[in-house]
Amino acid sequence: MKPIVVQKYGGSSLADVDRIKKVAERIVATQREGNRMVVVVSAMGSTTNELLAKARAISDSPSRREIDMLLATGEQCSMALLAMAVAELGQSAVSLTGMQAGILTNDRHSGARIIEVRPVRIQDELDADRIVIVAGFQGISYRGELTTLGRGGSDTTAVALAAALSASYCEICSDVAGIFTADPRVVSAAEMLEAISCNEMLELAAHGAKVLHASCIEVARRTGVALYARATAHFGGGTRVDPVGMGADVDAVGVTGQKQLVRVRAHGEQCVDRVLAASSAARVPPLYLDTDMASADLWFGLADVPDWSAVRKVLSEGLEVLEGVGAVSVVGDGIGLDSIKLERARKVCYEAKVDIVAMSTSPLRVSFFCQEDRVDDLVRALHAEFIERAHA
Repeated sequence: MKPIVVQKYGGSSLADVDRIKKVAERIVATQREGNRMVVVVSAMGSTTNELLAKARAISDSPSRREIDMLLATGEQCSMALLAMAVAELGQSAVSLTGMQAGILTNDRHSGARIIEVRPVRIQDELDADRIVIVAGFQGISYRGELTTLGRGGSDTTAVALAAALSASYCEICSDVAGIFTADPRVVSAAEMLEAISCNEMLELAAHGAKVLHASCIEVARRTGVALYARATAHFGGGTRVDPVGMGADVDAVGVTGQKQLVRVRAHGEQCVDRVLAASSAARVPPLYLDTDMASADLWFGLADVPDWSAVRKVLSEGLEVLEGVGAVSVVGDGIGLDSIKLERARKVCYEAKVDIVAMSTSPLRVSFFCQEDRVDDLVRALHAEFIERAHA
């Protein structure tokens, strides 16, 4: 039996007809190496942002259900066009929606989680020697509702399918050559990593790195899928994501920044309960929770809160809401357990004259919260200290 390979292509790789044709050529070339192909696609270029802009031109707080119905059309456009492009190269291809591919989720809109994959239709199409092209980012809930997995969710679709199909490996293909020590658009000295551990990559992805979706790392770690981040324009290379990573004794593997964060705060009795109840009612995905029991702070990002105008009104009733905040995180093995490294990081913030409004740690990470317009400055300063200095 020929091995199965799963490839995922991001929106920049599918931005226009010429790029779609190039992707089709890459898919067919991989198939001709003796593989059965399952391909997951994102929406073309800036389609998702354009659709969101149209929705907000109609409503300040559109229904999350209707947002899902709208945004899912972007991936469906990509899958159909790519199937046509593959067929023009003489190969049989079929496009499938998330529902047709067997992606079952919970019932949360604008940030659902996959609970099961039933790839029966995909297996039938592979047995018929077809290239299967699946719309990423979407599935169907157990209530029969179309759902989306949140921004970047096509990555998770690809890894979940790779696990369900026992694929040889899964490639996440984009216009970026691999995973870098920082966003190369922010830090010119950023370096590409040959390999990174699942745990370290999960911290980077959950705290701002956009190369891979955090949920896809969780699935890869749990199921053992061989995962690579690679450039669409090349074969091979890129960064391998695996349980071990490079295993090098370094200060840090990467620095990443987040913008568009919000903090909600409650004071007094039952402050934690009030913050959690409000965020649960608004279906807001929390990033951090910090409390001294006299007050409680809950932080979250706006990327998966398309109805923020309405949610803000709910949260403002009895809670303090702070917008325009960002965070910068340094990720590395044991960094959050090393007081010397934490002191160094705090000193960098002071010398960069960045006001820190909060700080959070885990064994693999330290995060500093600051004004959104200072995030890039702090990323550059911490990268210079923990990455560039170590390589000097």
